[in-house]
Amino acid sequence: AERLDVAVLLCAGGADVLPPSLTDVPVFKGKPTAASGHLGAFTLSIEGFAAAAPSSRQAFKFTQAKKAVPYECDLILDLRKGESLFSSPRDGCHNPDPNNPALVQKALFELSDMAGTFEKPRYVAFDKDLCAHSRSGIAGCRLCIDACPSGAIVADGDSVAIDPYICAGHGSCAAVCPTGAAAFTVPPADAVINRLATMLGTYNKAGGKAPALLVHDVEFGGPMIDAMARAGRGLPANVLPFAVNRVTQGGLDFLLGAFAHGAGQVVFLVPPAANGEAEGLAAQAELAQAILSGLGYANGRVTLIAEADPEVVEEKLYALQSLTMPAGSFLPLGNKRALLRLALERLHRNAPQPVDVLALPPGAPFGNAEVALDGCTLCLSCVGACPTGAFTDSADLPRLFFAEHACIQCGLCKASCPEKVIALTPRLDFTSGAADRRLIKEEEPFECIRCQKPFGVKSTIERIMKQLDDHPSFSGEGALDVIRMCEDCRVFAFMEAKDNPMAHQDRPLPRTTEDYLRERQELRRQALAEIEEREAEDKDS
Repeated sequence: AERLDVAVLLCAGGADVLPPSLTDVPVFKGKPTAASGHLGAFTLSIEGFAAAAPSSRQAFKFTQAKKAVPYECDLILDLRKGESLFSSPRDGCHNPDPNNPALVQKALFELSDMAGTFEKPRYVAFDKDLCAHSRSGIAGCRLCIDACPSGAIVADGDSVAIDPYICAGHGSCAAVCPTGAAAFTVPPADAVINRLATMLGTYNKAGGKAPALLVHDVEFGGPMIDAMARAGRGLPANVLPFAVNRVTQGGLDFLLGAFAHGAGQVVFLVPPAANGEAEGLAAQAELAQAILSGLGYANGRVTLIAEADPEVVEEKLYALQSLTMPAGSFLPLGNKRALLRLALERLHRNAPQPVDVLALPPGAPFGNAEVALDGCTLCLSCVGACPTGAFTDSADLPRLFFAEHACIQCGLCKASCPEKVIALTPRLDFTSGAADRRLIKEEEPFECIRCQKPFGVKSTIERIMKQLDDHPSFSGEGALDVIRMCEDCRVFAFMEAKDNPMAHQDRPLPRTTEDYLRERQELRRQALAEIEEREAEDKDS
């Protein structure tokens, strides 16, 4: 309280708490039911919120409780045992074990110093134009939302929004993102691949065999390796330590890039406290192993170790089998999809059992979209929904094209198709045709019978006319002609119809100055004629 403006919330009610003789901090009671926000801007939802009465003597007495009250604060010290306000650690919120005085004291020291201005790194760069979350309210990819352990990613229209204040830099979103819309910037992916290539290239030139890459972070993995080196046998000779910001940032591009550069296997040293945050990493490891197994490489290429004992970690590292991989390299140019294609091309070239088409498990970001041509009406809904340009059309004729190398299997095309004729097939096509813009369907356009403007598809117009042939609304003579008109001529035809309830008379012509002058001259002529007529009558009389 000497350093910060402190408020105390008694969650158990405070019936057995002796009130101090001088209350120097405000005391409340209540139960926090939800929490949101970040360092400097937390909001708690407190049920049964009530302030302590100043007249409390032997035990705290409180004013009338309120049902639900939002309470804002900058920092949180949560001393409830076994409970946590947030699903993952968040800056500014400490939740030490109340039975461990050392941890409580450490949290108090840290909180006392958290006054001032803080600089938080922006871990992820996000490009919403590449996001495949949704289109027109139809949900597609949500891998980053499911993988984020901090809850920093939420849906935001057709894309997602990443709160930089909540983001803890796990990198899981960048690891699982199939398009590269979310890119980890600490460090960038190309810098990681370049450092990886330098390490493996130097090891191979020095005569090293069967390199195993040990991916670790600095906070947990660094002291773990130091402990094994000082008190144990140290790392095996073929195990190369590779430090990253977070091990959970390792995605498919990192794994395939490591194997393409000659790594025999990749071992991730996951902190036990972050074991629940490694689901995305485990899924990427399974997918990488499925690709390698399909190309004939040996199993057991990717291993996750989540142990806090250095001796156990050391035993598992020495128990690794010796696996080799043909050495190679490539320049990490382009976005994430380009890096994946370069690594896959290298692995396929050196594969023991190369195949042209490799089937993949569901959820893989590669595959084909098969269109049932009989049911396709070339409405091009798939073109409008596809976020990567895998489905495209032609500006001249009703045509539908598909490029398999751009497909990420997000499912937006399948969900948007009104005819339900699109089926997705997860696979890897290593042939040159996967990069081509393949023609799926082509038909002749239909010309408007009134202005001859091409619109729609001929087969679609004919099918609609056949379906409406017996419809009572189109039973009159020439009623079906509107179906064969473009969108402009159809309006004119409706307005010109005799039985149109909205029909109106011809629009009057606008009046001009000449019209007024002409009327004035006519009035003068009529007046002069009347005067002459009267003068003639007077003369006769």
